[in-house]
Amino acid sequence: MLEVVVIGAGQAGLSAAYYLARQGLAPGVDFIVLDANPAPGGAWLHRWSSLTLGAAHAVHDLPGMKLPPADPTEPASAVVGRYYGSYEKTFDLPIRRPVKVRAVRPLARHLPGDDAGVPADTSGQPLVVETDQGDFTTHMVINATGTWDKPHWPHYPGVETFTGRQVHTHDFRAVEEFAGQRVLVVGGGTSAVQFLLQLAQAGVETAWSTRRPPEFTTREFNPDWGRDVEARVNERTAAGLPPLSVVGVTGLPLTQQYQNGIDAGTLVSRGPLLRLTADGAVFEDGSSFAADSILWATGFRAAMDHLAPLKLREPGGGIIMDGVKVAREPRLILVGYGASASTLGANRAGRAAALAALERLSVPVGV
Repeated sequence: MLEVVVIGAGQAGLSAAYYLARQGLAPGVDFIVLDANPAPGGAWLHRWSSLTLGAAHAVHDLPGMKLPPADPTEPASAVVGRYYGSYEKTFDLPIRRPVKVRAVRPLARHLPGDDAGVPADTSGQPLVVETDQGDFTTHMVINATGTWDKPHWPHYPGVETFTGRQVHTHDFRAVEEFAGQRVLVVGGGTSAVQFLLQLAQAGVETAWSTRRPPEFTTREFNPDWGRDVEARVNERTAAGLPPLSVVGVTGLPLTQQYQNGIDAGTLVSRGPLLRLTADGAVFEDGSSFAADSILWATGFRAAMDHLAPLKLREPGGGIIMDGVKVAREPRLILVGYGASASTLGANRAGRAAALAALERLSVPVGV
């Protein structure tokens, strides 16, 4: 019987594992970390090679070990994968990979003498983590699966009639794949902006569609800003509503590169989509764009299908949270959902998750 199973070895999962070990739980004996990826790096492992360290969002230091100096022109996936791998070895974290978690459910207990096997109250029972490598029984689960495995594909009228190629951020590899094409980029976040700039640099003709006008901001991204962002996202999760995307709260930083893109007409949205046609798109203002490919930079949703047996969802579609604690399920700690879905709060969320799990287990916590 394990004390804690951590699901996911991204930033939040590694942070949680670090603090579990630091507070006295024995790696591999009291807790383990299950990771579906074949190698260290979390979601960064899957990023396209043209996303260099210098162009990526800030890669935050993991607790106890700073990111070593790296070439800003090196692919971020390589830098982060190397850093996370070194981190796992340095702190002897008990990572098991690749392990695919299929379901998390209460350990079945049946009423005495009940031939029909009707489950009794399981609220005080351990949890079973079912995987493709066997099952693990544990008192607590820290779920840190993030969002990468759940790309969001919005539906628009006519989407099934479009005869060109449709690619999501999840499957993007290189702008060279779109050479000589006309490409519609859909989405209002950082990925969409970076795709547009790379495509334009490669001579690809583009059009940009966003549901709302792009929200560029000159506000300084400092700790006060970060706390404000987290508070606004947490307002929804505390009410059991689905969280907004973090970029929907933060806006886009108006860097000089982005300003140049605006001035060149590349980063100017055509507005919301009305419908798709066999050979392109029609926007809500009635204008159209003939496209060979559509690049859906429309974000991700929390990857939590394996938690469905725990019945966490509220009528509003979200999960009621108190920080990283789940109101409906005290045996589950949830990071990578809401504010902690971004690198903004993943380290803090990992620490909070570890301490919350230890509190639930009545393990004394040091400073």
